[in-house]
Amino acid sequence: MLDFKVKSSIHDYEIEFVNDVRDILKKNVLEGDVIIIDNKVNELYPDLLETIDLEVSVISIDANEGQKSYHGLIPIIQELILKGFRKNNRLIGIGGGIIQDITAFTGSIMYRGVTWLFFPTTLLAQGDSCIGSKTSINFGEFKNQLGGFFPPNKIFINLDFLNTLSVSDLQSGLGEMAHYFVVAGKDEFYEYKLDYEKVFADKRIFAKIIANSLKIKKSYIEIDEFDQSERQVFNYGHSFGHAIESLTNYSVPHGIAVSFGMDMANYVSVKRGYLTETIRMEIRSVLEKIWTGFDISNIDVAKFVVALSKDKKNVGTELRLILCKGYGEVFKTSQKLDEEFIGWLEEYFRNELA
Repeated sequence: MLDFKVKSSIHDYEIEFVNDVRDILKKNVLEGDVIIIDNKVNELYPDLLETIDLEVSVISIDANEGQKSYHGLIPIIQELILKGFRKNNRLIGIGGGIIQDITAFTGSIMYRGVTWLFFPTTLLAQGDSCIGSKTSINFGEFKNQLGGFFPPNKIFINLDFLNTLSVSDLQSGLGEMAHYFVVAGKDEFYEYKLDYEKVFADKRIFAKIIANSLKIKKSYIEIDEFDQSERQVFNYGHSFGHAIESLTNYSVPHGIAVSFGMDMANYVSVKRGYLTETIRMEIRSVLEKIWTGFDISNIDVAKFVVALSKDKKNVGTELRLILCKGYGEVFKTSQKLDEEFIGWLEEYFRNELA
């Protein structure tokens, strides 16, 4: 059974794997609900909402970073108010992570909180972001500076949405999920490694990987919902990954950047004596497959150091990195941004990306 429930201090919520999303929509949409849907999903699945018998309002938007902003939400909230949306009505998000953030953040502030449901349509959203309660929107040029914690009341995962994703989208989702399996332990990572070899030939394995990834994340969410301590290990690969994203103007998808970032974190872990080269290369053997087709070797190390120095997790002039001592031994530590560390980065970009 793939379905499960996540416990939350805000409200518990269920994750259900479904086969027929149209039937689920027909059965679950209520009068007065408002659907917020990605324009691309609307175009790819033009009949998706046709089975809904009731008259419901639909807000179809371009899911981009500009829309996921303080100013981008204004027309959405205005439309909700003009449509007569009330406290007892619900928002239904259909799309990827940007639609999730828009729906979640709007739901959290409308009338001090309204019920919302989520149909994630990307592998990144299905296997990672759909649980955990975080909401984030941008403010001007500053990414994810506003937000809070407000989980959906129910999540419906339908694998058919993956059929219209590109190979790089799927690689990105698998890259994001990879870090959960290193965090979980050796057995979990080895199972993921074997599943990765078969997943593109048998889409049913996606369901297994997604469910396992979410259940690992659930075990941390339920002890550290507000990301104050234990859950922070899930930033593994992300400090480096975010720098890669920004310096490539997001041409490297998030999960691909994270897979590079995990390898960089492991490289630093070896340099600091925490991790054996053997385990690093075991993990890298999967990461290399995930980042196939992407090249970051032309990134300027000096600019990379500057990007790392701006990471919001840093304290003073020190970086706060998630490093690795082995499977199931991922931890947070400080790292001076000194000549030795910069030398390691230079070595990595010079020797490890050929």
